Amino acid sequence: MYINIILQYKEHLSKLESEIDALAKEVEEYNIIKSIPGIGEKIAATIISEIGEIDRFTDPKKIVAFAGVDPSVFESGKFTATKNRITKRGSSRLRHALYMAVRCAIRDCRKSKTSDEIIPRNKKLREFYDKKREEGKPFKVAVIACVNKLLHWIFALLKSKTTFQDIDYNLN
Repeated sequence: MYINIILQYKEHLSKLESEIDALAKEVEEYNIIKSIPGIGEKIAATIISEIGEIDRFTDPKKIVAFAGVDPSVFESGKFTATKNRITKRGSSRLRHALYMAVRCAIRDCRKSKTSDEIIPRNKKLREFYDKKREEGKPFKVAVIACVNKLLHWIFALLKSKTTFQDIDYNLN
């Protein structure tokens, strides 16, 4: 009895996933976001659904605040905190999708059998991550800095309606 219910749920979920994929492919922004190395179909669809219309945001810092990855500020009188966490005031689903996108982007691809060179999926983001780690930042702090950078890229790409490969040399 329970097995039949689970099988029905799995079938229903697979139908929903195929509908989500079909709807996402019709949206122009989906292909723009998917052009960034490290972002796949599911993450791109999640980012598009959570951000909505990019015209709502006039500045990349506003989209960073919407995602809740901006640093909090704790000050009182002359005291200023040295350890500031992210605000987490925005969409938790967007934050999770961006975190997973960065983890996938900075992960190394498999080595080709002809050389020993290890190539990251997104070289620019991996260079930024390595720079933050060399500065002495902990892993999660460096990843959140990369999430912030990725959101700035997404904002620029969606505003200009160009893919990552077209504008790759201008992003820093």
